[in-house]
Amino acid sequence: MEAFATIWERAAGRKGGDAALEALMPVIKTPVELRAIPDHRWLAGMTRCVFQAGFVWSVIENKWEGFEAAFAGFDPARLAALSEGDVGRLLSDARIVRNARKIQAVRDNAAFLVDLAREHGTAAAFFADWPVTDFVGLLALLKKRGSRLGGFTSAIFLRSMGKDSFFLNEDVTAALIAAGVVQRTPASKRDLAGVQDAFNQWREQSDRPLAHISKTLACSIGG
Repeated sequence: MEAFATIWERAAGRKGGDAALEALMPVIKTPVELRAIPDHRWLAGMTRCVFQAGFVWSVIENKWEGFEAAFAGFDPARLAALSEGDVGRLLSDARIVRNARKIQAVRDNAAFLVDLAREHGTAAAFFADWPVTDFVGLLALLKKRGSRLGGFTSAIFLRSMGKDSFFLNEDVTAALIAAGVVQRTPASKRDLAGVQDAFNQWREQSDRPLAHISKTLACSIGG
């Protein structure tokens, strides 16, 4: 497997030097900072990413104030108790994008966060304490226990909240193939475990977070 120092050098060459590449690195939060995020903001972040998936993001951004009002600030306990009548009223609410399955996903994800809070004290504590050495495990859990949180949606959600994470987008996947980590887009448990292992090794080599490694990989490919 290719060393991280080699990947960094190639990425820096493509982006105009070490300083230019360093400036592109994502900002992530510490576990203490993640724990301080109220659970209603975790539900808001989930909802934003669920509604953005397969949709024009700018539309969701422009309507977001309406989403906050329609969903009453995203209190998990309150939204977990939405009735079918409540869902029906939201389907008539012009302040939001009126997609029945995504509205139901808000209720389901609220219940998921209530369960996490019951299990861990707060949902924020769960996300803060999950080890970065098993990020693929966190993605798998969100897909299994959450609603409409599969695919790329969970990774975008976690990054948006400041959780250290990596993306498996087209550029990162191409870089993983070039580095000899996988031969194709990782989808199987075996391939994903191999990806996690590679990121863990690069993290030890570089003392950098997953998000920086992911960004470096993306920058090492193309122009």
